[in-house]
Amino acid sequence: MQLITYTDRLGGSLSGLRQLLRSDFDGLFSGVHILPFFDPFDGADAGFDPIDHTAVDPRLGSWQDVADLGTDYSIMADLIVNHVSSDSPQFRDVRKNAGASPFWDMFLRKSDVFPKDLPDSLVAEEIGRIYRPRPGAPFTAIQLDDGSTVDFWTTFSDTQLDINVEVTAGREYLDSILRKFSQARVREIRLDAAGYAIKRRGTACFMLPETFEFISELSRRANELGMQTLVEIHSHYQTQIAIASSVGRVYDFALPPLVLHSLYTGDFDALKRWLAVAPRNCVTVLDTHDGIGIHDVARQGGLEGLLADDEVDSLVNTIHKKTGGESARASGHAASNLDIYQVNSTYYDALGRNDAMYLIARAIQFFAPGTPQVYYVGLLAGGNDMSLVERTGVGRDINRHYYTRREIQTELQRPVVQRLKDLIRLRNSLSVFGGSFSIEDSTQDQLVMRWDHADSSAVLRVDMARCRATIEYSDSGRAGSFVIDESSLHANPGAA
Repeated sequence: MQLITYTDRLGGSLSGLRQLLRSDFDGLFSGVHILPFFDPFDGADAGFDPIDHTAVDPRLGSWQDVADLGTDYSIMADLIVNHVSSDSPQFRDVRKNAGASPFWDMFLRKSDVFPKDLPDSLVAEEIGRIYRPRPGAPFTAIQLDDGSTVDFWTTFSDTQLDINVEVTAGREYLDSILRKFSQARVREIRLDAAGYAIKRRGTACFMLPETFEFISELSRRANELGMQTLVEIHSHYQTQIAIASSVGRVYDFALPPLVLHSLYTGDFDALKRWLAVAPRNCVTVLDTHDGIGIHDVARQGGLEGLLADDEVDSLVNTIHKKTGGESARASGHAASNLDIYQVNSTYYDALGRNDAMYLIARAIQFFAPGTPQVYYVGLLAGGNDMSLVERTGVGRDINRHYYTRREIQTELQRPVVQRLKDLIRLRNSLSVFGGSFSIEDSTQDQLVMRWDHADSSAVLRVDMARCRATIEYSDSGRAGSFVIDESSLHANPGAA
């Protein structure tokens, strides 16, 4: 089991996070994905716009603190593949020296893909095909110190400048980060925004054949340095299946919306179909630092989705209803979101703060093929932080609460959190999850997930008519059961 967290919003620092893992969270996680801790960690995009990707923000600690954490836990860090801050030393040099800068070629320019002699009408038509998470053209006109103005690629925001990963300067930049990670005992790399890295005229500039080749090459380089890769792609489910065959691991981003759909409707058919074909080399999540992805289950062009159009609409509307409209206010362009295809809410609030439903969702996640990853807000069954959204104007902050030490202690006493910890410990203790996975036949409103390994087995049965789930296991000579429903949750919290 892995934890995914910001250091400043949970432990306060790298050393504080290590202390939490060794005390209050002892026995829960063997790995931790530390969200951007680079300099600065609190930029316009919560660390995903680093000025210096090879430096730890001194307010959080040092590379030695990362290495120390890596002695006890498997560390995952983000390689922000597509872009870097406009305040980076490299781009400041470009501003000052223009074409004479050694970093001139590191930043992708509009003219690198669309030569200036192309007819304006053709350029406009081809730009219209580009897939991107925000409206408008993916360029920003920036004036350099010599007075010239250059259109640079800025896929995500005006201050996040796209890297030209196909030239020496861009490749050397990424390699310098990989080497730094390896030296600090980082063992897994999340390739952030890698799907946007390669641009070609006349295409969507997203997940092209050349992108697959680039990701494979980058993964091989990480492997040479002793690290595995996790590719972060929000796209059609068939794209996830395709890319999973050429990389270390992918996210199962279809799981979160499918679980919500199943629990909302009492219909597990779509989830069963997905689990039958989902990549096995994946990391499973219900919530992350971003929103709940909708693209991953929806139709894209002529490709059918895992959910029908009306089911997608109903899913989004139900999230908004369950959250009392908070998710609607925190999603879309009005809330300064970089990805308009996600709904922002904590998973706990998306389930109407129903403790039993929330634990059933986690049980499904933990039984799905792959390595489960739990977000820090989700670990504490956190609610929507609308006050933070109002202060920052950033919709995704609804699920990025800053926990004080006292808050953590209080949240850990809640029955739903205690029961979730029990569930995590049970998942960690069973060797059967290294075996074979299957889905047993059941009615539409029931789900039966099974794992078998040698003489051991574990079965999760979910019955939505009763809002109840049971886990029965026989593993390494011990047998037992784990029940999730309202009565068991509150009658005997903390008991497995």
